[in-house]
Amino acid sequence: MAASSSFATPLPLGAPRRAWLTDLPVLVVAVVWGASYLSAKGITTSHTVIAVLVLRFAVVLPVLVVAGWSRLRALTAPQWRGAATLGLILGGIFLLETYGVVHTSATNAGLIISLTMIFTPLAEAAVTRIRPPRAFLGAAALSVTGVVLLTQGGGFTAPSTGDLLMLLAALARTVHVLAMSRIKAVRSADSLSLTTVQLGAAVAVFAVIAAFPGTGAAPWTVALDFGPREWAGLLFLSVFCTLFAFFVQMWAVRRTSPSRVSLLLGTEPLWAAALGIAVAGDRPGVLGLAGALLVLAGTTWGRRAADSAAG
Repeated sequence: MAASSSFATPLPLGAPRRAWLTDLPVLVVAVVWGASYLSAKGITTSHTVIAVLVLRFAVVLPVLVVAGWSRLRALTAPQWRGAATLGLILGGIFLLETYGVVHTSATNAGLIISLTMIFTPLAEAAVTRIRPPRAFLGAAALSVTGVVLLTQGGGFTAPSTGDLLMLLAALARTVHVLAMSRIKAVRSADSLSLTTVQLGAAVAVFAVIAAFPGTGAAPWTVALDFGPREWAGLLFLSVFCTLFAFFVQMWAVRRTSPSRVSLLLGTEPLWAAALGIAVAGDRPGVLGLAGALLVLAGTTWGRRAADSAAG
């Protein structure tokens, strides 16, 4: 369950023998993100989704504000508006993802959300009216077939509510990426400020929803009811999946290429599936395993096809 951000122009790549020093922390982020679905599922119920989201981002937001205070003050009014708009979309993404993971398995959640890597180039092609390469269309078909099989691990039945919510979350992530590329004001904003404003807007959305009756337990009530295990899960989501992941991305992209970082982060669904099966005891069945392999193959093939077309 990744927090979105944009990146500055990378510095030249260092010595190849030291590349693993940069790759390893990025790979750790991919593992952490893969584990985030399992962690969120472990501490969240349908009655506490909003409260957990408020608590998750309220923990890290003050750190981001303090770290980037001078750059936040330098933002222009259009940049604030653009970042806040992106934050509203980001809030929708986290709502869909969190409700989705409550109602499906961690394995399904991690693999279905990876379809963003397929949806985004397809949506961009629709907007620009530039037909994607045939290889990419083949990869997209492979991925969609994989998701159908994945959600039918126990036999051919209707996808669960959680599966559909994760699919909507993947579409919402696509909208977020396209909006980020098309809102001109945010292109010149630095990554830290952009992420801080987005998370602030998302927390504001969650707080407003939490204030309405019938939207679940209040954040302070959930915080008081949390035991050590729940607090450990929340801090994992806040500190590692958000704060640590953001700063590793910022650090890595300045020492290698965005494509290399993207390739490593693209292993997130693999870790989500592996942890879901090994730790949570997910049993996708033969059809589900076949679908998972197709999703991983399709998204990898599609990413490479898109990179080749861009090159």
